[in-house]
Amino acid sequence: MIAERLYLQPSTLAKRGTLFLFLVVIGFYFYGLGHFPLLGPDEPRYAQVAREMFLRRDFVTPTLGGHVWFEKPALLYWMMMASYKLFGVSEWAARFPAALSGVLTVTAVFFIGRKAEQTYSAGRLAAYSFWSALATATSLGIIVFSRAASFDIILTMTITWALAFFIIYEFEENSSVRRRCLVGFYAFIGLALLAKGLVGLVIPVGVVGLYYLFRRRLPDRDALMSLFWGIPLALAVAAIWYAPVIWKHGWLFVDQFFVQQHFARYVTNKYRHPGPLYYYLIVIPLLALPWSVFLIEGIVSIRTWRWRLDDPLIDPINKLRLFVLAWLAVPLVFFSFSGSKLPGYILPVLPAVALMVGERLSRDKSDAGNSNWAIRATAAMFVVSASLTVAYASRTGNLPLRLALMIAVPLCVAGGFALLSTRWRPASILLIAGATLVVVLSVLIYAAPAFAELESTKHLIQLADARGYSKAAIYGLERGDRTPEFYAAGRLVYGADGEPILYEGPSQVIDESYTRGETFLVFVPLQELDQLTGSKSVQTDLLGTNGRVALVAVRAR
Repeated sequence: MIAERLYLQPSTLAKRGTLFLFLVVIGFYFYGLGHFPLLGPDEPRYAQVAREMFLRRDFVTPTLGGHVWFEKPALLYWMMMASYKLFGVSEWAARFPAALSGVLTVTAVFFIGRKAEQTYSAGRLAAYSFWSALATATSLGIIVFSRAASFDIILTMTITWALAFFIIYEFEENSSVRRRCLVGFYAFIGLALLAKGLVGLVIPVGVVGLYYLFRRRLPDRDALMSLFWGIPLALAVAAIWYAPVIWKHGWLFVDQFFVQQHFARYVTNKYRHPGPLYYYLIVIPLLALPWSVFLIEGIVSIRTWRWRLDDPLIDPINKLRLFVLAWLAVPLVFFSFSGSKLPGYILPVLPAVALMVGERLSRDKSDAGNSNWAIRATAAMFVVSASLTVAYASRTGNLPLRLALMIAVPLCVAGGFALLSTRWRPASILLIAGATLVVVLSVLIYAAPAFAELESTKHLIQLADARGYSKAAIYGLERGDRTPEFYAAGRLVYGADGEPILYEGPSQVIDESYTRGETFLVFVPLQELDQLTGSKSVQTDLLGTNGRVALVAVRAR
């Protein structure tokens, strides 16, 4: 009976569920942002660049360790600076812009869905906005990147809003609203340029162009005429930062930012992130979890679409379908041919994935039966994953059994219910989404801190400070670990190239001790620790280890 009512009154479901959905999303996305240290090669550096700009009150020149650093544009740094101003300098404040961008991305998808509901009168898109927003908020890729201080979710948010304004323009009939939508489209392209450079222009323009190519028609007069004022508007927004930074730094900025970070990164493997041509065909379904099967179902259904848009009843839904398909295709093709490949590059496709998934989830009871295989497959995946998790914990001991059960139980409950109760389709979908959030929270609370302890040097630096080494220089970082750049800012030794000196072996440290003539700190891989501490050439003080590296105070004898 409940399931029947959910289908009979989809608008009521959407209205009553939307507020609750966004309260859950806000709580989930902002919870525990400071629960563990900044990690990886990127988070600490981005947070430190923003801190240096914040302390100097400089909105133009990004620096890292006092050296100009033109790897990325300024939008994330500005958002972090505002966050530092409001909340103080901390991990939570550094990750706040990413979490906010995640919520704003969900919001943009919701508005696309709501406009589609209002435009499509046949009722088959009932609660489409709710289900699309739910799929966005619970997609693994959006969750993970919204909890990390990185540029990818900022770019995704700005591109999503740009494309949201454009598709709403396509649906809207009021001329005044249509003009405002075009203003929003170009303004957010400008912000996307500030978010991650030229890709912020390539993706939205490419999506719109491919959309019209799919439709086999030219844009209408308003869209064509908007190019004459819209492109200058986008460039004017972007010029807020690009103009002063080029004026101040000239060719140094152009070379490092455009030539090296854009063109060299795209056409070469200079930055050592290679991947095969099919790389993103594997990555996208992983980032789309737990909705990957629904994505596959949506792609399979493309052959049934009506590509001729002359039917007034079918036109709105197919407009949206073609737009979503273009949104999927452009980033996929563009980044598949890049010489550098990382999972975050493809993140801007996930809102399109959610919109495609949302259509599958929102289908009414009359045509949902044929798609129950997607729910069954997802449910089976949950049950199998739960079983494998418990088996792995029991047999290896590498995962605490308590945590394994906290992961397995919600997966089994959601998967079992969906397998046994296919008539309760909306409830099954909600349980799948809820189980995803519970599993992520369990990992965040009980697994992430131990992993962070192994991957971060924050605790080691705190130990050194407590032992009286708070002023000692840090010479020699482990390759790939940039956390000291945030947690020991101002104490790292940098080379002439503006990069921190990396640890290359005990002999390097011994030589440096005689050159310096004073105590300094060095991070040493555990397998080489005995070789350094056993040397008769230096005095050493082992300050602590994190299970991967040791922090050692060194001085020449």
